[in-house]
Amino acid sequence: MDRRRFLAAAVGFAGPFAGVACAGVQGGVRPVTGYGRLRAVADLRDGKVRLHLPDGFSYRSFSATGERFSDGSTVPGKHDGMAAFRGPRGAAILVRNHEVGGPVGAFGDRAGAYDPMAGGGTSTLHVTRYGEVVTSRPSLNGTMLNCSGGPMPWGAWVSCEETVNGPDVGDDSSGGDNAKLTEKHGYIFEVPIGRASSGRPIRSAGRFPHESAAFDPASGALYLTEDNFAFASGFYRYLPPRNPLKAGHILDGGRLQMLAVRGAPRTDLSAGQQPGAAYETAWVDVDDPDPDFPGRPSNKRAVQAVGRQGRAKGAAIFSRLEGAVYHQGTVYFVSTQGGATAAGDRPPSGFGKGRGQVWAYETWSGRLRLAYESPRSAVLDLPDNVTVSPRGTLVLCEDGDGANYLRGLTRRGEIFDFCRLEPVPGDPGAEFAGATFGPGGLTLYVNVQSAVGRSFAIWGPWEKGAF
Repeated sequence: MDRRRFLAAAVGFAGPFAGVACAGVQGGVRPVTGYGRLRAVADLRDGKVRLHLPDGFSYRSFSATGERFSDGSTVPGKHDGMAAFRGPRGAAILVRNHEVGGPVGAFGDRAGAYDPMAGGGTSTLHVTRYGEVVTSRPSLNGTMLNCSGGPMPWGAWVSCEETVNGPDVGDDSSGGDNAKLTEKHGYIFEVPIGRASSGRPIRSAGRFPHESAAFDPASGALYLTEDNFAFASGFYRYLPPRNPLKAGHILDGGRLQMLAVRGAPRTDLSAGQQPGAAYETAWVDVDDPDPDFPGRPSNKRAVQAVGRQGRAKGAAIFSRLEGAVYHQGTVYFVSTQGGATAAGDRPPSGFGKGRGQVWAYETWSGRLRLAYESPRSAVLDLPDNVTVSPRGTLVLCEDGDGANYLRGLTRRGEIFDFCRLEPVPGDPGAEFAGATFGPGGLTLYVNVQSAVGRSFAIWGPWEKGAF
């Protein structure tokens, strides 16, 4: 056992992120970890106030819906998950998801689209640390509801489709005509940072409503979250036939598994937990990760097909698993509606009645522990995407019912407000997504998903707080 693993074992299940709520009664910040009060700050792009930030921080928005890529094609909407890679001269290369659903037609060049009728995908942007776009282009198109994903250490982004729609699935509640689609959806796709994606899905990694992907370099496993809004969700791992670090990309043909609590089949982890709750885990195989649906069953039935296989073998139950990030041997992942309903809070719709949990899975020990559970919506409200700062603090993007924040969660379990979204006129559902630090941790890039989505570059005195 190496020194890091020995120390982690020595602190036991409590470990970092002990699940202690340290925010003020109204969700206020603690000066020891936060950056101080938030104030309205004007966008350096056009002078409009879009974000509230602590003193000393500035930002610029860029690449909004309806603008043009460098090739002249139109930037789609629904900006979502994103990762930053090192670019030339301190700049960043961003790969960004677009969570567009429905058979609305592919953006960019339809000739190379996976499904020419599907409107989601990714764009790749070369930007400075101050949010100035150097070049931009579509990099994956013809996919659907690309929600989040994850950066890969060999220089790629994994983009996840949060759907199982296709011509073999009945229409869903949004009214989209799935019969117009030409391909099955519900897969993950690899997008290299230096070129366009091949557009080939990794089918063995499952056909279910994928949300995020986090890679463990030690084992070569890809950990995957499932955001099944109305039903139980699962935590998965995909074991490729060869370690992607050696292959240079993720190979199809591997094995898909779901996490279970050892000795306690179908444990419901979506309910409220005690601080520091921890479990020994096991993994169960999914026998048919890429189902076809003869007879065009309803979307409600199709969306549960893979998860039901795992739960039949004892897989654990979660509520709406969304963001995930790998950091020093641990995968942190978010259960958006996990936890208990606090007094005075209105339970959210969908599966799960809490205001959010953050879980930590130790890839080397197989231990799962609760890192944090929101005590009430004023402290943390429906966390979604997550990233980690250079100093090991988690950055949580909210998708709540009221004002949405970027919150920091320190390794001591302290939570603080870093950024608040100015209300978007006519769009109460606007939310943060895709937070990611650029090279050297000098800039935090983040998206706002709204009627007119846009990306932001935020910079300032990071050294004065926990990021």
